[in-house]
Amino acid sequence: MACVFCEIVAGRAPSQRIAEDATTVAFMDINPATTGHALVVPRVHFVNAFDVPPDILGDLARMAQRVALAARAALGCAGVNLVQASGSAAFQSVFHFHFHVIPRYPGDPLRLPWIPKRGDPAAIAGAAEKLRPLLG
Repeated sequence: MACVFCEIVAGRAPSQRIAEDATTVAFMDINPATTGHALVVPRVHFVNAFDVPPDILGDLARMAQRVALAARAALGCAGVNLVQASGSAAFQSVFHFHFHVIPRYPGDPLRLPWIPKRGDPAAIAGAAEKLRPLLG
């Protein structure tokens, strides 16, 4: 089966397209978490954040911000969640990289599954020590 987001980008599957540029397409999510929930995808198929070249990732972030600003201006949202899931373990369900742009409103019903709680300082420091050499 073809990638549904590739089909949308190519115009072979229906969508409510709201913006596009040379490298990205933004369209409304058909399973919206809130009013105005949109998706931003690259025109070229990349599976997840591990695959997207940095320049394209920048283009996607810029488009996500454009959509967020439009949601605030046109829909009056009070905030926005930019959500990106890479891999099954992160709850990715469509394996074409995408950002969810989810407008947030006072009292909206959306509850995200992550509830922050204080981490173990030693474990945090240990992870940081492993990451630093790779990040230069």
